[in-house]
Parts: sequence; structure tokens; C-alpha cells
Amino acid sequence: MSPVSSADEFEAHRARLFGLAYRLLGSATEAEDAVQDAYLRFSGAERSRIEHPGAWLAKATTNLCLTRLTSARARRERYVGPWLPEPVVSGDDALGPLESAERGEQVSMAMLVLLERLTPAERAVYVLREAFAYGHREIAAVLGLGEANCRQLYRRAAARIAVPEGRFEVAARARESLVTSFLTAAREGDLTGLEKLLAADVTWWGDGGGKVSAARRPIVGRDKVVRFLVGGSQRFAAGLDLTVVEVNGASALTAWAGDTLVGIVAFEVRDGLIAHLRCVVNPDKLDFARRQLARR
Repeated sequence: MSPVSSADEFEAHRARLFGLAYRLLGSATEAEDAVQDAYLRFSGAERSRIEHPGAWLAKATTNLCLTRLTSARARRERYVGPWLPEPVVSGDDALGPLESAERGEQVSMAMLVLLERLTPAERAVYVLREAFAYGHREIAAVLGLGEANCRQLYRRAAARIAVPEGRFEVAARARESLVTSFLTAAREGDLTGLEKLLAADVTWWGDGGGKVSAARRPIVGRDKVVRFLVGGSQRFAAGLDLTVVEVNGASALTAWAGDTLVGIVAFEVRDGLIAHLRCVVNPDKLDFARRQLARR
């Protein structure tokens, strides 16, 4: 088979491989690198021995991500301030079809943060099972583990994440209107309006990575978060263009200074109120989303 046809065959699987790698790593940039490495392995492999290219590539990508996860955990321990996943604009098939609330939740910022609790093996089993509907036998073949071991890893991962049933389906229905209301109140400096949208124990997480100014610790509580938002809008957000965009399967805010994307805020909703705001301002983590939006 010619190199061109090999590349064409790989391209048929690229989007799915990126979605897998992103869910495993929480970083679009690292996911791109892992997928590219999988292509290099694929193009250099003896093709006659690859009976099912899609399965072969999924296995190669998963194992490349497991290697990266081991080193990523060490880097994140040294990370300046809170670490948040790298946001990805959805709706352009970068993350695969997100036609249901459950599908969207698998790539939400909230879920990716929860996945950080897991060991690399637990994360791989959970993602393959929940996001890609792999059977335990298929997962065992991908990871080179026993089927019983994979079942145990999955049970352990599900218990450590412990997502209440129905929580995100409700949040998905309410989030868009809440984000729009939040944007309106923020633009108008409506403190009362902001307070009505936030849970009493709302938490603000800011990820600047030491590259730009951001809160080094989570800000907890409605009053503190409102004061922070008002102070931040006066000092930093004046003149920014705020728009609502679908990010990681749900409505989020993007902040622009001219043509420069300077921040993305993701919202987690609980009981009809905003429970968590996760703001990524580290410029290294905004490049992928910026490139996506530029193509639009």
C-alpha cells in the first residue's frame, strides 16, 4: 500500500483518535502530538499484519497517552496555581458527535477535572468504556490487561468519580440561559443579578499557569466570587469582547482583546444555579481554541 493511501486511511480515523487522546490527557495540544505519533507508528508498521486499522490505531494512541499521563502528573504537581483542562470548541466534530447530554458531559470541563482523580489505567478504562462504549474484552485487548482486571479498574474509577445520576442532564438544559444571564449581569455590573445566579458555595477556579495574572487559590462563596468578578471586570475586563460559544459540549464565555483570545470561562450548574466557574487564561492553553475559532 502506498504512503498516500496509508495517510488517507489514517485520516479516516484522525478525529476519533483526537477525541480519545483529548479525553485521556485533558490537553488538546498533547492530544494532537499523541495522534501524530500514532500516525508515525502506523505509517512505519508492516501493513499486512494490521487486520483492523481502527482498532490498531486506538490501541497505539491509548498507550501513547498512558506514557504521557505518567509524566503529566509530575508536571501538574509543579503547576503554578490550579490546573484546568485545555478548552476545546465543540460543534465542529473535533470532539466527535455530542448529540446527547451524556455525550456532552464526557468532555465537559467538570468531567475532565474529575478524571484527574484517577490513575492512568483507571482513566483509560473509564474513557474507553463510557465515551467509546468499548466492552471489557475490547478494553483488555487495548491495554494488554486481563478482562477481570479491567472490570475492577472500571468499578474503582466509577466509584472515585461518583457522578450523581441525572446531574449533568439537568445542568445541560439550564446552562445556556444561565450563561446568557450571567453575561448580561456582568456587562451591566448588576451585582444583585449576579448573586441570584450563583450558588451559596460557588467556586471560581482560575488557571493562569504563572503566565498571566490569575487567582492562585480557588475563591469560594457567593460574596467573595461576586467581589472578585466586579473587581476583575474593573481592572482587567474593561474593553474585552465577551461572547457565548459552545466549549466542551456546553455554553461558555470567550473573552477577546481585539483578535487575541485572552480567556474562556466554563460553567458547572447544580440545582439551577452556577456552582463552579472555571476560567482558563493561560495563553498556552488557549491556542487550540483560538485556531478553531479562527477557522470559523
